[in-house]
Amino acid sequence: MKKTISGIRGIFGDDFNLKDVLYFCNNFSSLIESKKCVLGKDTRPSGTMIKETASAALMKNGINVYDLGTVPTPVVFRESRKYGAGLIITSSHNPLEWNGMKFIVDGRGINEVELPRILENQEILKTKIGTEEQITSSYLEDAKKIIGHIENQPKIVIDIGGGAAKEFAPNLLRELGCKIEVINENLNNCTRGPDPTADSLSDLIASTSEKGIGFAFDLDGDRLVVVRKGKKQTPDVTLGLGVAKSLELGYKKFVLSIDSSISIEKFIKERGGSVKRSKVGEANVIDLMLETKAQAGGEGSSGGFILPEFNYCREGILTSGLIASMLGNSKFDEVLDFMESYAQIREKIKVDSLFHDKVMEEVSKRFAKEYSDVITQDGIKGIIDEDSWVLIRKSNTEDIIRVSAESNNVDRCKEIVKNTLESVRQCYEHVR
Repeated sequence: MKKTISGIRGIFGDDFNLKDVLYFCNNFSSLIESKKCVLGKDTRPSGTMIKETASAALMKNGINVYDLGTVPTPVVFRESRKYGAGLIITSSHNPLEWNGMKFIVDGRGINEVELPRILENQEILKTKIGTEEQITSSYLEDAKKIIGHIENQPKIVIDIGGGAAKEFAPNLLRELGCKIEVINENLNNCTRGPDPTADSLSDLIASTSEKGIGFAFDLDGDRLVVVRKGKKQTPDVTLGLGVAKSLELGYKKFVLSIDSSISIEKFIKERGGSVKRSKVGEANVIDLMLETKAQAGGEGSSGGFILPEFNYCREGILTSGLIASMLGNSKFDEVLDFMESYAQIREKIKVDSLFHDKVMEEVSKRFAKEYSDVITQDGIKGIIDEDSWVLIRKSNTEDIIRVSAESNNVDRCKEIVKNTLESVRQCYEHVR
């Protein structure tokens, strides 16, 4: 079971079960000052059972539950702003046998201070039993106000991936004025996996070879991948397109995770904007956004564009509408061509977690000799030149070390990754 600020996740019936749902929901109740909590789930087979158990646990502690049913994660985040708290039954992009819970307070995911309150047993003051009510969301209407009507009626293929975006992404884009074709609508006959950033998206690629543009979502609808003319784009491109639309709307203050593409930062600065860099992770990006009062930004590795005025989370559904509003004009091609001129590669190497710190220390010494600028904000990032960098980070949940790199030359990027993986391997052998 994984227990982080991103939520509780595990294989349902193995290391995550209904007893865990009761325990963590009991503890989460202590954080809900409003005594109101919005509840939703994605399309995983175990979702209904977990949602009903979670609802019962919350009501036992005097929390009034507002059930949205099967909805994307961004919808629960949006509604939680009205009610004070939210709980999503999801394991995001993990395989179907997984499930979990994502906790929301004050419209944002929990932070490092609040996580222990959920992991450690909390005594709840006895109070009257809460109630449960079925509700609907104003998400689509709210999103349309941000995006505006799209006049040129672009044709878009949407790959739902059998997920919770089914009733939201197609309806939003249709109501905005787009012409929509939907594939992989239902989970029972879906031809791809839950994570569009990892899947080949062969059906969407085939469907867009002539129609031009396609959007793929993960199971809970917060991740978005763009396919253009039969070519799958990197997750950083999704973020870059969201940022470009933000600049068009007049926003200037951005936060990007430390592993997001340098092309996005350059694009922002060339247009008079400013950029702060956060640690990797949606919650870390949002924390820095709140601290610096940033207007937009996100995390490139997960294709996660974030617009704080609308939602404190990755916004796959809203971003699809924002990108759609750019289609059919030269700006879209200009932005995408600029982003595509940079190559990002993300790899990992197996390293026993017992040796993570020692390996990182050894690699840090090598980086200090090789690179003039080394950043240790989150892992170790070596700045090679103004267009190239490499970052290594240890995993908090797996026996691996992650290597990310970028360059405006794809062959050079491959060489940087190859050399860094070899360096990590040598350091691992040295410290064992």
